[in-house]
Amino acid sequence: MSLATRVIPCLDVDAGRVVKGVNFENLRDAGDPVELARTYAAQGADELTFLDVTASSGDRETTYDVVARTAEQVFVPLTVGGGVRSVVDVDRLLRAGADKVGVNTAAIARPELIDEVAARFGAQVLVLSADVRRQPEGSAHPRCESGFEVTTHGGRRGTGLDALAWCEEAARRGAGEILLNSMDADGTKAGFDLELLGAVRARVDVPLVASGGAGDVSHFLPAVRAGADAVLAASVFHFGEMTVADVKRALAEGGVEVR
Repeated sequence: MSLATRVIPCLDVDAGRVVKGVNFENLRDAGDPVELARTYAAQGADELTFLDVTASSGDRETTYDVVARTAEQVFVPLTVGGGVRSVVDVDRLLRAGADKVGVNTAAIARPELIDEVAARFGAQVLVLSADVRRQPEGSAHPRCESGFEVTTHGGRRGTGLDALAWCEEAARRGAGEILLNSMDADGTKAGFDLELLGAVRARVDVPLVASGGAGDVSHFLPAVRAGADAVLAASVFHFGEMTVADVKRALAEGGVEVR
């Protein structure tokens, strides 16, 4: 576990631009990723996360050039996900300048990918990106006992896979961190899904990044208290509603250690 809680701006990248929507739909332009990354580094971001939001659904490669340009100019640890399908993809991203690589869709299709990446590069490089949604009342899939389902393709496809069991399996296979994104809360600015965070925290020991739902500085402290080791947000940073420093101040005032 990391001692200090990390604050991580997330840049959802589509065709080389940062975009943001609600529940991964109706995406609007939020700026140039390298410029935004430079801004967040200056604000004191502990890490940055780039997610190529259409790489899996559009069946194309992650934008390596954006990663390389960012790594050349911004000296903050960089996690990159989206369209990662193989050990070769991970290797190429690391060579482009990524520090950690997120896997989602490909790992669900073939869980052995987690073992392979962890064995070759180490667990510290591998982040399981889990896009999770609550199943509607009365429609629970028989494999999805907790009522939390893993989705793929930017939340557009259900898997019938129980999110808690999947996070537990991924950690056992070698995922060094879990980026837990609530699809229900994503972009709503209504706060993080604390029940989901607590449920996953009870099942895994690896660091947990809370994602989806941040809308106010008051939302971050409850996420940490629910079990998050790091908190991630996107639109509230992109559109100037708050800064990384604002979030760190609120956490520190709540008794949480920050860098």
